[in-house]
Amino acid sequence: MSSVYLDNIRMKRESQSFTDSLYAILTAADLFEGPKYRLSGLSGMAFKFAVHERLLPLSVTAYGQWGLEHAAAIDNLGYLSISDGGRTRHLTFRRYQQEAIRWIKQSLDRGVGLIYWIPEFGVIHGYDDEDGVFFIQDGWSREDHIVLYDNLGLNFTPFWNVQMIGQKVDVPLEEQVLESVRSAVHDWQTPFKLLPDKEIASGKLAYDFFIQALRSGIYDENGGRYILDSYRYARHEIRDYLSDVKGLWPELAEAHLYYEELGHHIAELSFDYSGGIPEMIDKLTAAAQLEDQAIQQFNKLSARYADPSRTTVTRWITHSAR
Repeated sequence: MSSVYLDNIRMKRESQSFTDSLYAILTAADLFEGPKYRLSGLSGMAFKFAVHERLLPLSVTAYGQWGLEHAAAIDNLGYLSISDGGRTRHLTFRRYQQEAIRWIKQSLDRGVGLIYWIPEFGVIHGYDDEDGVFFIQDGWSREDHIVLYDNLGLNFTPFWNVQMIGQKVDVPLEEQVLESVRSAVHDWQTPFKLLPDKEIASGKLAYDFFIQALRSGIYDENGGRYILDSYRYARHEIRDYLSDVKGLWPELAEAHLYYEELGHHIAELSFDYSGGIPEMIDKLTAAAQLEDQAIQQFNKLSARYADPSRTTVTRWITHSAR
């Protein structure tokens, strides 16, 4: 029987819950230095924006297939990562669950926490074999969630997900920044990431979904507030991130100006705004136009450099699942 409790990990909910979890794990393990907004920007997570047609709160984490989204984010930072997840109704779930319990404990034994879908995302930062439990932080409370080994992955959603972070390779800052803005362009230009479902829009179309919901009057106000809070925080992260890296290329300096102006438009944007829904719509419309101009700068920058990861023909001549 053994146990580990990493009390130096302290997750705080501020950004995307995945980013909050990753930041808590990396900083506690001395694998990342710098503010959270830099991690959010370099990983590309700050640019993800998804909106359900009725402003349901699930929008905030419905930015795509997690395996693809999170793997790309962590790869860009240079970290090895192993993850598993899926639907708990699958007959193989228990087999994968038992395997996950094994490698979760291995990661904790070497002093590195793990990202875990609670929901939303949180951090596994300890285990106790005698009681057969994991200790989990959600970022809201200082009190731990206790999850039995046999209940790992079970929650009120049909999904489970766990991700382990490994060692790091050095990736030049310029490469990380260039890939982060290319990721932003991709997210902006991809309207639906959860096809065939078209109830949730991403990127540029997400603004349209938010505005259409406000105009229709048929929406979840609590969900709308949550989406708006997350969106506002992320755009401030992008602004601060670009402020740090704008010296690398003129296009980043130009994009930073657009995000600074965008920040002024959304600073007081809320459902309690004195201007009411019409003024909310006006501000969101202006913000969408400013972000589109910033993305055009990213596109312009990207076009100046080769992009082997997106232009090399794959071995099997297709990117579809096999």
